[in-house]
Amino acid sequence: MKNIEKLLEVMKRLRDPVDGCPWDVQQSFATIAPYTIEEAYEVADAIERNDMQDLRDELGDLLFQVAFHARMAEEAGHFDFEDVALGIADKMERRHPHVFEEEEHRKGNWERIKASEREHQEDRSALAGVAVALPALKRAQKLGKRAAHVGFDWPDRSGVRDKIHEELDELEQAVGGSSREHVEEEFGDLLFAVVNLARHLGIDPENALTSANYKFERRFRAMEAAIERAGGSLASRSLEEMEREWLAAKRRLAGSESGA
Repeated sequence: MKNIEKLLEVMKRLRDPVDGCPWDVQQSFATIAPYTIEEAYEVADAIERNDMQDLRDELGDLLFQVAFHARMAEEAGHFDFEDVALGIADKMERRHPHVFEEEEHRKGNWERIKASEREHQEDRSALAGVAVALPALKRAQKLGKRAAHVGFDWPDRSGVRDKIHEELDELEQAVGGSSREHVEEEFGDLLFAVVNLARHLGIDPENALTSANYKFERRFRAMEAAIERAGGSLASRSLEEMEREWLAAKRRLAGSESGA
């Protein structure tokens, strides 16, 4: 608790309108929000790299973001850090009756409990509370999951696969003569269907795409290095030559890549 108190005191000093940091004093919820999102991604990156030292530091950066928002809210008379901590502790106890309540009260599941909480909110939609600011891939995943919990879903993944083919055909038709806006709309529909296929397969699409990004970067850099060792550059090679080097890099890296 002493370390938390020190953090909150540091935050208070930084926001002091007289003796604080001019940059910190000028910030608002809106200007700090992008940094909060960035820090969350850096936490995920440290986990992906299995760098525990960096993870500790990045979790500290993320905690600082929570303290920053809480301090601004306290200054405006809305709530403070203690309210935030108490609120999430109470919520976790409420959502885990199988852990915190007596045996006779251990009923229900996570989604049912959250649905019960939404009944007391103004927006009672099954989709209520899915944050608009989430990355689009993650938000699509959550929207599909919420809809599935009330029965609006394909019975199995074959239905999703058919939907993907349908959306791909509609995208091709749009590319043939529609506006850029229509093409973008159809492409979005295709992505949404693919995210739903990931849900039916039990795969996190964000994790899958992150792994694909790493794999592509690793292979591309290996191809690039091989061409440079041969005394050339990517700009000097034809697409066919780069494709040959790409396949060679893929073979060399196959042992270190699952599913390669």
